[in-house]
This record gives sequence, C-alpha cells and structure tokens, in this order.
Amino acid sequence: MTYSIFLVEDEQNLNDLLTKYLEKEGYSVTAFTDGESARSAIDKTPHLWVLDIMVPGVDGYQLIKEIKAASPDTPVIFISARDTDIDRVLGLELGSDDYISKPFLPRELVIRVQKLLTRLYESAPVKNTVTLPPYTIDESIRSVSLDGKNLNLTSKEFDLLLLFLHNKGQAFSREQMIEHIWGSDYFGTDRVVDDLVRRLRKKMPDLKIETIYGYGYRMLTA
Repeated sequence: MTYSIFLVEDEQNLNDLLTKYLEKEGYSVTAFTDGESARSAIDKTPHLWVLDIMVPGVDGYQLIKEIKAASPDTPVIFISARDTDIDRVLGLELGSDDYISKPFLPRELVIRVQKLLTRLYESAPVKNTVTLPPYTIDESIRSVSLDGKNLNLTSKEFDLLLLFLHNKGQAFSREQMIEHIWGSDYFGTDRVVDDLVRRLRKKMPDLKIETIYGYGYRMLTA
C-alpha cells in the first residue's frame, strides 16, 4: 500500500529535501508552500498531513482545525521553529499526533512518519467491539460511540483510552504513559500527559480515571 502524505512547508529548500526523503521511502508526497493552497486540498483526505505551523496565508493552527473538522481521524504531525511547551500543548489540543521542532534531521521526520502510519494503519486489532458502559469501543476502526454517536477522539486520545482499557486498575506514571503513547524518542515536557488526560475526561466524563498526585493516573475498575 502506498501512503499519501500532504506536506506543508514554506521553506522551499526544506520542502524539497523532506519531499525527497519521504518519496525515497515509497510515500506519495504532495507538497505545499503556503496555507491557502493546502486548504484547497483538505477534501482530498491523505493518510497523513505534515504541517509547518508558521506558513503564509493560513497558518498551521487554522489548517489543523479545518482538517479535523473535515476528517477527525486523519493524523497530523506539526513541525515548527518554536520549541515551546505552549506550542506543543496547543498542537495537541487541536488534535496533532506528533510535534517536531526545527532544526531536525530529515531522517527523524521519516522515522516518526513510519511509526505513526504503522501504528494507525497496520497494527492488527486485538479485539473488535468492547462495551465500557455507557461507551462502545471498536478497536478495529478506532472509534468510540455513546448512544450511537461517534465521540471523535484523536488518535492519541484513543491510544490513551486503550492503555487504560487494557490495564484497568494499574497505575501509570507520566513517564510510562509517554513511553506507551508518544514513544521512547519523545522529547518534551510531561505536561502533555496531563493535557491528554484532561481532554479524554472532557470527551468521556463517565470514565473513572483517578489522578495519583505526584505520580500519574489509573482507570478504576468500578
């Protein structure tokens, strides 16, 4: 299967370099150098978007809002020259699946792309439908519904749900949760864990997620 990637990067040299590296791995890459042209392609729904936050016309934050409104399950990787906690948290809040700060090696992006696409599109589901009252969880298509209505979780929110679902009652430190959800190559603050838990609680308020102060979280069995 050939995965399609839409790359939005206004630095032409970097755009060309990243396109070359991704195409070398067998991906089909459509490149954009401004937000407006990328916006016009949102309805084409690639397997993955790679967005530079600061692009002319329409910035990455606005683009991801429109991408997620059109296709909530389409994954997004943010790239940015601004390596700050608030940018990482805001990106996650808007539904990004990963965040990589400039400068970075093109190979690092390739590795992150490979891991994300494999996890989302190639990992074999363990089960099909699981009932966690009042929610119905379908692992095969990575969806959660309540009274027949899809709750539109982001991929990382769903990963967190599965971590709790498969390990009911087990306490996880923030470091363990980062390892499970973001991977061992994640570099950044553990505040992203608190933000992810907060968003999952907001979308699924009937989950019994307990905060273990100074340590992490666990989901209670009853």
